[in-house]
Amino acid sequence: MSSTAEQMRAWNGPALLSFGFRPFFLLGAIWAAVAMAIWIFMLSGRDPLPTAFDAVSWHAHEFLFGYLGAVMAGFLLTAVPNWTGRLPVVGKPLALLVALWIIGRIAIAVSGWMPWAVAAMLDLAFPLALLALLGREIVSGKNWKNLIVLGLIGLWALANLGFHMDAAQGGYPAQGAGLRFGLAAAVMLISVIGGRIVPSFTRNWLVQQREQRLPAPMGKGDRLVLFVSGFALLLWALWPDQAVTALACGLVGAAHLWRLSRWQGWLCGREALVWVLHAGYAFVPLGFLAIAGGYLLPEMAAAAQHLWMAGAIGLMTLAVMTRASLGHSGRPLHATKPIAALYIALIVAVLARFASGALPGEMWPLHLAGTAWILAFGGFAVIYAPMLALARPVQKRAMPRKTDAN
Repeated sequence: MSSTAEQMRAWNGPALLSFGFRPFFLLGAIWAAVAMAIWIFMLSGRDPLPTAFDAVSWHAHEFLFGYLGAVMAGFLLTAVPNWTGRLPVVGKPLALLVALWIIGRIAIAVSGWMPWAVAAMLDLAFPLALLALLGREIVSGKNWKNLIVLGLIGLWALANLGFHMDAAQGGYPAQGAGLRFGLAAAVMLISVIGGRIVPSFTRNWLVQQREQRLPAPMGKGDRLVLFVSGFALLLWALWPDQAVTALACGLVGAAHLWRLSRWQGWLCGREALVWVLHAGYAFVPLGFLAIAGGYLLPEMAAAAQHLWMAGAIGLMTLAVMTRASLGHSGRPLHATKPIAALYIALIVAVLARFASGALPGEMWPLHLAGTAWILAFGGFAVIYAPMLALARPVQKRAMPRKTDAN
């Protein structure tokens, strides 16, 4: 069987379809910026889309199940060949998967024109196809340790169906169980995969700097943190307003801070491509702690949830996209000042959105958050479009080592 690098060299079609990260990272970033611009327009009281969802629910859905779906596909279609040793998906099969994602976005935008079941079917076609494809690769490659990733994607897809059902029954899906289960699956994915790549990439960089203090290896403590995280997230998805949920989230938040402290992130200030991974992961424990605090200050609960939505998911995915795109296009793993500015813009967006919870009735924090968000993801699309859509696959450079899959 030819290697992954040989498969990429053999591809003679458009560069955009030479590897999964290329179309999905680019389209995902563009959609993140465009959807936020539409959301800002909605905040003015206008309704530009014939969607069956209320404005807030559309906004939540298109980030958690739209944007995140694209980034997960780009990441996993790039990582799984390194995990399993099997060939990557390129060309027409990749184009079909991209088309299904686009159809889902259109279906949600015009879902008011069709029965809810039809819109749900069109939207779910992409995650189900992705799940089937990844399942085939992981099982065929006997990569059993990553079945947990497959299970979490399955939960995320099922949560998307629950979101549609909440809306069809006249509920408010932006605060429904479907959204909570989908967000819980995403937070667990970051906890699992982030727990691999953050210390791995940090170690690689620190070794290059001849630093003796290196991240602690994965151990029993990390596995215990992941176990109790799953338990706390299940409590939150089922009973978000209960005292036991707040207590569990508070304890798990502290546990994740302990985990993060073992990865030597404070030594990485000179390289934004590394410290941003620590910053993105930091929003996982901050989200747990804020959810716990929301039990005492209910008015902060929605803003606290955005520490996960915009912070953990938004910043971690941006960090992965910027790094993977550089590495897999043969460029140095170094964040230039414009790339570092993307990270700063997104952090501003997260903090402004969180602050809006303490300033009820004030619209400027929301507008600041939305504008900074658009600058971050729109900026990514502008900076990275040439290397994603036009640059040919690397010809002479071997694929990154397994630890640098993304």
